[in-house]
Amino acid sequence: MKFFTFIWVGLIGGVLLAQTEKDSLDVSAYTLFKNDSLIIDLEEVLVLPKLKFNTRKDQRYYYWFRKKVLKAYPYARLTAEKLGDLDRELEGIPSRRKKKRYVKKVHKYLEEEFRPQLKKLTRTEGNVLIKLVHRETGTATFGLIKKYRSGWKAFWYNATANLFKMSLKDEYDPANVREDYMIEDILQRAWRENLIVLDPPKIDYDYAQASKKWDFNNLQRK
Repeated sequence: MKFFTFIWVGLIGGVLLAQTEKDSLDVSAYTLFKNDSLIIDLEEVLVLPKLKFNTRKDQRYYYWFRKKVLKAYPYARLTAEKLGDLDRELEGIPSRRKKKRYVKKVHKYLEEEFRPQLKKLTRTEGNVLIKLVHRETGTATFGLIKKYRSGWKAFWYNATANLFKMSLKDEYDPANVREDYMIEDILQRAWRENLIVLDPPKIDYDYAQASKKWDFNNLQRK
């Protein structure tokens, strides 16, 4: 049987919640960029502002967080891609019962395939992934679990997430949440450096306008 889908609603709701590994800021593992210059996308005529940090501490935090974002993004992108595949497959299955059975079978296969990789994510990477799933799909993780599994599972997965200071209801809001803007800034710069393939977000916001609002100083959470 061909599995054209990639839905870790169960994995996101289960595996990511088990992340108890503490994130540490190991500066020695990073190369800090100097003299970051303006980057221009001629097609969109979008100029990314020069990165400015008041302290070395904020600079190090930004590049530490950058590594977290770039590790989580491929999972979010693949989630959106395979959820689209799943929806197309389900359209061809007339029976509701057979649809449910198909989703369960796909979930079991994918859990076996990807669980070891997802278990390696830290709590920070899990939180970033939850945000990026919303960016890529337009729906919060809680809503995806509710749609493809059940409202009951969504409730319990989120209740468990709360124990680890996570929420599957979190949404991506770069215009109003500085950390989310920092995620988007990292993605945009990585795309312009040809490090990633970046999809247009499925949510509405003005990146250029948000750039005028946020800076990257005093970044670390209290």
